[in-house]
Amino acid sequence: MILITVSVILIVSSATVFTLSQAKFGKLPSGERLEQIWDSPNYRNGSFQNQSITRVMAEGVSYYEVGKEFFFGKKVRVSPVDNIPSVKTDLLHLRNDKDVLVWFGHSSYFIQIDGRKILVDPVFSGNASPFLFSIKAFKGTDRYTPDDIPEIDYLFISHDHWDHLDYETILKLKPKIKKVICALGVGSHFEYWGFDKNSIIEMDWNDQITLDSDFVVNATPARHFSGRGFKRNQTLWTSFVLQTSTMNIFIGGDGGYDTHFAEIGKKFGPFDLAILENGQYNKNWRYIHLLPDDLKKAFKDLNARRLFTIHSSKFALANHAWDEPLIKITESSKELNIPLLTPMIGEQVNLKDDAQKFSEWWKGVE
Repeated sequence: MILITVSVILIVSSATVFTLSQAKFGKLPSGERLEQIWDSPNYRNGSFQNQSITRVMAEGVSYYEVGKEFFFGKKVRVSPVDNIPSVKTDLLHLRNDKDVLVWFGHSSYFIQIDGRKILVDPVFSGNASPFLFSIKAFKGTDRYTPDDIPEIDYLFISHDHWDHLDYETILKLKPKIKKVICALGVGSHFEYWGFDKNSIIEMDWNDQITLDSDFVVNATPARHFSGRGFKRNQTLWTSFVLQTSTMNIFIGGDGGYDTHFAEIGKKFGPFDLAILENGQYNKNWRYIHLLPDDLKKAFKDLNARRLFTIHSSKFALANHAWDEPLIKITESSKELNIPLLTPMIGEQVNLKDDAQKFSEWWKGVE
């Protein structure tokens, strides 16, 4: 029995070491990058910290309970049976004078502003997990591939979770990416994957960088966490404020509600557009993801003119119905008179056309 137990432990340990050694898991910061992290006011007691004390699980909730609910709890329409509808905008031949946004599902999208081509948190591999058998994309959501993406001036990465930083996608896009803008520490993954360190710009909260004559980026706080392996919070998570001569956009990334939304709104608002997560939420992890009522408060705090919600309609990471986030925010937008953008995957959003209308495309999708 002792021999069998030791053998099992050795096999499991070896398998774990082999798995975590794969390139897709990236690399933890070291050397000068780690020294820079140690100097960050947001890094304390061996890891990055949120502005407010933040539990991953809500009070009185255990990881065991959450895991049991996720794997064995009741699931009603968590994933659609039908294909998610989509359209195809030709990004390779997009006119340079068009100011547009094109969503690829979940938290991946393309923005062109004043001729600059921007890509945010792209995931085109069909999975939001290191394992091909888990967290697969909904049918119909993989309409775009890296081949459909033009040369990118700026790739923005909000944090290093699998549903935002996808190894396979990044490698395929690598020849097309001029600059990577990411949270402090995340550059370690990119450098490990062969990116020139001079093409990587890492930002701590409250950092500001001028990318060219009239394009300023601010890294602003978010309430979340990070990590691609067992060790969490060794890289930062962030939101961004994008300011050009013609538009002011808030990119929320992932994160729960807190006072930072009001602080960002006061300092950088009003915004032409707020991009906020809406979906894959659960009251058990309400501090690290926005619940529907929190989303409304965050939008109001930011002092934004229009709202576009993401983090839905591609991967099932929670147990709510797949279309619940869209239904709830649409109801709230009508009640509170919130100008809401609800494009289907691939649909061209004209950023400076306030009269553009969108269908409730999720209706009738089973």
